[in-house]
Parts: sequence; structure tokens; C-alpha cells
Amino acid sequence: MAGGAASIAAVAAVAGITAVRRRVGPPVPDAGRREDFESMEFDRGCVVASGDGVPLAVREVGPLEAPLTVVFVHGYCLRMECWHYQRRELARRWGDDVRMVFYDQRGHGRSGDVSPDECDIARLGIDLADVIRAVAPRGPLVLVGHSMGGMSVLAATRQFPDAVAERVVGVALMSTTAAGLARTGLGRNLQNPAVDAFRLAVRTAPGAVQFGRGVVRGVIAPVLRAASFGTAVSPALEAFAEQMIHDTSVVTMVNFLQALELHDELEALPVIADTATLVLCGDDDWVIPFDKSEQLADALPHAEMVRVRRAGHLVQLEFPDEVNDALDRLVQRARDGRVRAEPTRRTVG
Repeated sequence: MAGGAASIAAVAAVAGITAVRRRVGPPVPDAGRREDFESMEFDRGCVVASGDGVPLAVREVGPLEAPLTVVFVHGYCLRMECWHYQRRELARRWGDDVRMVFYDQRGHGRSGDVSPDECDIARLGIDLADVIRAVAPRGPLVLVGHSMGGMSVLAATRQFPDAVAERVVGVALMSTTAAGLARTGLGRNLQNPAVDAFRLAVRTAPGAVQFGRGVVRGVIAPVLRAASFGTAVSPALEAFAEQMIHDTSVVTMVNFLQALELHDELEALPVIADTATLVLCGDDDWVIPFDKSEQLADALPHAEMVRVRRAGHLVQLEFPDEVNDALDRLVQRARDGRVRAEPTRRTVG
């Protein structure tokens, strides 16, 4: 109980510090109030059945015959709409030259719910491969993963190295890590007996799960909300991010949390060492600390490493222009066949 109380106190402190930080200074204009964060609903869509039968919701932008396909993979407790600003701006920049594919990972958004045994990073990598086989079976690919989505990209790379070597010409790893989240970032902040007890109940006494939902959500959600942004953002954007977290089932939250803690995809890094890569992270990310991105960049000597000053975990929503510029540079390198970034280190924001 003492450990649980300490963890809950730490969560409250994190949330409180962030709330105070956002209240300092003049009010933030609500620039996002006219944004339709659900506009992907109107894009061309389909449902892909994963190998184990989970329906995966997919949306596409751009011509089917485009010479390059970019696949975006979202993170933990999010959904494909977290790429709102990338879908809007990069579609304008790339036009008919690039097809953009977005999908909801299992247990998230419009995709199907899953059992505890189906919540692991390796399975997410297989899902990504299933989506590619279904909607982009031919032609060069760029894979863009944020947070748990970056882990999915690495899991697919480790499990299907020949296919990656043959077709993938670019990889973006944003606010993510190849391994080792149990003792740092989100894993450390959520070492809590309530979460552990709920995880056990999901597996051994599903009838009792309902009673623990509120407690567990009260532990996990505040950490994710507090870590989303490092700067003051528009109220509409903050509300949108909170809604994505709220819409994620507690069962998904808990079981993928364990997957995040245990995953190890280090074997994937040599497979993409000679591929055009981008590593990007905010230096105020409390979910996956910035040093994890530095470790990735050290293992990928040709990568462009982009540090976004003051950005939290949802860097693609908080600093969309900087993220869009970095992705645009990656796609240009991939299309030109330039593996090495020049310069290899960049600080923006």
C-alpha cells in the first residue's frame, strides 16, 4: 500500500506541476477551436482483418498508384487522428506523389478489442505487416511510428527483415524506444499496486474487472495527460488529446502497459542501419525520455536526430510544423536514395 500511495502522490505531483506551468503567463488563444480533429472519418477507408481475426480500421489519402506509400502508426492510448496535422499538411506538400496510410492499432480507436494475451508488441508488428499486405502490397514504403507505434515498426522489422530490406526506403521513429521502458519514463511512473492488481484480475477474474476500472484509470490517465504537452497549447487541442486517452479502454491501457515495459526490439536496428531514418523526440517527454531517442540515434549512424525543444510526448500535435518538416526531409531523402542525413543532428522548436 505504501508503494501505491507514493505512486499516486507522484502522479498528482506531475499533474499539478503541469497545470501550474500552463497557467503561468497570458491565456493561450484557442487556435484549435476550428480544427476538425475527426476529419479522417471522411477519408477513403477499409477494415483489414489481422492474422488472428482482429478488425483494424484503415484510412488512406492519395492515389493508389502513387510511387511511394507512407504508413503512419500511432502510439499508446491514441488513435490515427493523432496524425491530424500531418495528414492535412503533408497531403498538400506531397500531392499525388505519395499515398498516406493510417490505421488504428488493435484495442484502440475503431479497431477491435483484444484479450490480454493479444496485447504484445510482437503482435503489433504482425498487424502492421498485415495492413501493408492488404493495402500496399507493392512499391517502396516509408514507415512512421510514434511511441508504441515506433515499437510496432521495429517489431515488424525484426520479424520480417527480408521484406523490410526489399521495400522499406525510410523509417521515422518518434518519441519511442527499442527497449527498456520498465525502469524509466512511463514504466517507472506507473509502478503501482492498483495497476498490477487490475492486470491480474483481467487474466484470472474477469468478472471483478469492472470494480477496478475507475481506480486504474485514475492512476494511468493523469500521467498521460500531464506528459502530453511540454508547453501551453490551445484548449481545443488539449481536450482532443484527453478525449483520445479517455476513449481507450482500461483493459487496453493496462495490458499494453506491460507490453511497453517488457518489449525488446534491439535486433531490428541493424536491419535499418543502412536505410534513411529519422529519430525525433521532445526534450520534455516524460513518457519516453529523450535519452532513449539519443540511444536510437547512436545505433543508427545515418539517421537525422531531431530534438524538439520543450515538446512533450505528443510532439506531432504540439509542434506540427517542425515534425512535418522533418518527415518531409526524410521522404525526400528516401525518394532520392540518400541514406545519410546532413546534418545528422538538429534542434528545433
